[in-house]
Amino acid sequence: MGTFGAAVIGLGVMGASALRALAARGVSAVGIEQFTPGHARGSSHGESRIFRLAYFEHPAYVPLALAARDAWRRLERETGTSLFTATGILEAGPPGSAIVAGSQRAAAAHGLAQETLDAAEAARRFPAFRLPAGWQAVFQPDAGFLRAEAAVEAMLLAAGRNGAAILSGRRVSAIEPGRDGVRIVIDEAEALAAERVVVCAGPWLGRLVPGLAGALTVTRQTVGWFAPANPALVAPDAMPVFILDASDDTVYGFPDFCGSGVKAASHRPGATVRDPDDAATGDAEAEVSALRDWLAPYLPAAAGAVRRSSRCLYTRTADEHFAIGLHPQDRRIVLASACSGHGFKFASILGEVLAELALDGATRHDIALFALGRCWNEAKT
Repeated sequence: MGTFGAAVIGLGVMGASALRALAARGVSAVGIEQFTPGHARGSSHGESRIFRLAYFEHPAYVPLALAARDAWRRLERETGTSLFTATGILEAGPPGSAIVAGSQRAAAAHGLAQETLDAAEAARRFPAFRLPAGWQAVFQPDAGFLRAEAAVEAMLLAAGRNGAAILSGRRVSAIEPGRDGVRIVIDEAEALAAERVVVCAGPWLGRLVPGLAGALTVTRQTVGWFAPANPALVAPDAMPVFILDASDDTVYGFPDFCGSGVKAASHRPGATVRDPDDAATGDAEAEVSALRDWLAPYLPAAAGAVRRSSRCLYTRTADEHFAIGLHPQDRRIVLASACSGHGFKFASILGEVLAELALDGATRHDIALFALGRCWNEAKT
């Protein structure tokens, strides 16, 4: 099947971004996707993803988020597409909320714009919400949402324009490093060779790279779209994206930007998935109905009927930070996954990071927080 300068395994948002970045550097690149690009069986579908700057997970994410914002703008210009909508983000919770406090720390550390609101002020500014008395909220005006599937499509369009090849409906069954390159076995019958390989297999990463298998947990997350009681209150010009951090759940969501309804989902771990090829189990209808009931007191303007539901997969590390770096046993292979449900927004810049790692052996961006060493299991290499 030929020899390439670089191959990318998995064309979700991370793989698509890596393929685009490699092709932009003039490398003969191929992307391999076991399904059809844009499929709904992994972690990159579902219409929209939150973009935010004041990052409660760790202040070290903020410089990467700022770089990602610039990279998304470049992708929009390059492809003539509109991918980001600014709505701001409302993050709220009871006193002591780790999300509110973490967001405040990140904003203070990096001089980001942010307002602190009490429940009454939040309701006045954003009438769709009814936060409990005593809750505190922070509002970041520079946040918003990305159009998820359109973003993947734009990345692959840009990659193709720069000469990248795409093999879809082809499953990688083995990665075999050799003296003259890395052999990639496809469908257990054919093979291609590449000088460098970037593995962005998401929930399937542990299957391809056993050294990471014990460090990764895949969970099934149910997402719902709910009919608005008052459409005007949940439009993007009236309602920001949000994260509500209550004691019994953490729920995030989006305004109704395309008539599908208000989208919301729990960020807390769903059911563990042992086999990502068989993830569509469980009672989705019951799960999304429970989510609507949970959301109703906080967001009564979006407490209508369930319009539809979907599922996505989180691939988590124990600390919920990403896992990115050179393969500990072969520097020709770059590994990227375990984005723990909050990685999409960074994909625009992480594609460049992965290309730099593959071609240069290092990156100009600080990714120390994501070091593979904390996840690698030498006994399972």
